Amino acid sequence: MSKRIVIISGGDLDEEFTLSILNAAETNYVIGVDKGMEFLYKHNIMPSYIVGDFDSVDAKVADYYRKETNVPVREYNPVKDASDTEIAVRLATTLGCEQLFILGATGGRIDHLWANVQTLYIPFRAGIDARIMDRQNCIRLIEDKIVLKKNEAYGPYFSLFPLAQDIFGLNIIGAKYPLHNHTMTPYDSLCVSNQFEEDEVSISFLSGIVILMETRDK
Repeated sequence: MSKRIVIISGGDLDEEFTLSILNAAETNYVIGVDKGMEFLYKHNIMPSYIVGDFDSVDAKVADYYRKETNVPVREYNPVKDASDTEIAVRLATTLGCEQLFILGATGGRIDHLWANVQTLYIPFRAGIDARIMDRQNCIRLIEDKIVLKKNEAYGPYFSLFPLAQDIFGLNIIGAKYPLHNHTMTPYDSLCVSNQFEEDEVSISFLSGIVILMETRDK
C-alpha cells in the first residue's frame, strides 16, 4: 500500500468529498494549512502536522493546536517567500509519500489556485503522484504517455495545458477530438474540454510537462 499524505488548505472544501478522502484507509498523514485547520477542528480530525502563517485561521483554533495538542506546529512570518500550501507540499515531500492529495486548493482567488497548480511541480520532480482535487476537478502533471480509462476517469471531460513551454508531437487517440502530431502552445484553448469517444484515451507527446485536468459537472 502506498503512503498517502493529504494536505487540507484554506480554499473550498466540500464536506462529503473531503471527509471521504480523510477517512480512507490509504491516508497516512494529514497536514493542516492555515484556514484549512478549521475544517479539521470542526470534524475532530487530528492532523499530523500544521503549517502556515496563521493570518486567516480563527485564533481559537490556532491556539487549540498550539496549546492543547502535541501536533507539530510550523508557524511562519506572513512576510515569506512561499505560500502556505507550497510550504506544506515541501514538507510532504520530505515525509516519503508516494501519493499526495491537495484539497482546499481551489475556489476563491484565482492567483492562489494558479500558484497551487505550479506548486505541483515540486512533488512531481520528486517522483510523487501529486494531485489537486475537489469534487469536480482533479489536476496533475504528466511528462510521458498516459492512458485514461473511461470507467476509471475522474469525470467525462479532460483538458491539457503546457506547464511552461510549447509541447511538440502531441497525440490524442480515442477522444471525441483527436489530435496527431500537434504543437500545443500556452496561447490557445484547443485542448480544453475534450471527451471520451472510446473506452480508453491515449495521450502522448515528445517532451515537456503537461497539466492534465480531469473534470466533471456538479
